[in-house]
Amino acid sequence: MGDVIKCVIVDDELRARSGLKKLLENYCERVEVVGMAESVARARQVIAETKPDLVFLDIDMPGGDGFDLLEQMDDISFEVIFATAYDQFALKAIKFSALDYLLKPIDLEELISAVEKMHQKIGQKPNYEKYKSLKANIAQKTLERMALPTSDGLIFINIKDIIRLQSDGSYTVFHIGTGKNILVAKTLGEYEEILQENGFFRTHHSHIININRIQKYVRGRGGYVVMDDGSSVDVSARRKDEFLAMMKF
Repeated sequence: MGDVIKCVIVDDELRARSGLKKLLENYCERVEVVGMAESVARARQVIAETKPDLVFLDIDMPGGDGFDLLEQMDDISFEVIFATAYDQFALKAIKFSALDYLLKPIDLEELISAVEKMHQKIGQKPNYEKYKSLKANIAQKTLERMALPTSDGLIFINIKDIIRLQSDGSYTVFHIGTGKNILVAKTLGEYEEILQENGFFRTHHSHIININRIQKYVRGRGGYVVMDDGSSVDVSARRKDEFLAMMKF
């Protein structure tokens, strides 16, 4: 049968709390809602009393948001799934930290998938570093660190240290300034979405580069760039004009 996930729902809207509780009880197996809270202060009490495995956490609440709750916790011994309306910076910060989220209104299939992923984590100690990374990014209002999910766990890197990303089928290889490569089980397209506003550019279908790490650009039909680690990356002909405009060459 497997372990039961004890969860707490934190949301300032009664309808949202009740709706999520019904979805969990009716459609998600081996899940028990052990508490609900409408504020950060109440959430701290409920979490201390029930010791959940999982917290569904709303971000935007009066009197303190979901990030404030994490900031106030001395020890985060539970997994978090954020449930939020669309907020571009908040979602990027969550993705950079390799944390799960659900967009409101909550889609049933996405909820079931998120809970299934949680079942696979039962018995594992939550990785506190990903919450530290998230809290740092949120506090500074900039995205400076990110978590890369690898076969061995999470690796935390500074974004400025990334030289380029290279597609490898359904995987992505991160080339880091320290000279090492990190293989991540996500597609290049997923990283294009979250990095494009942080000084990164997709030069063609298999490469994203950190424009702050370009050493020179060599003209041609599309041309190519030389990165500061000595590697060369082609610029596709169809991306050339956009690239040159961005670089103001």
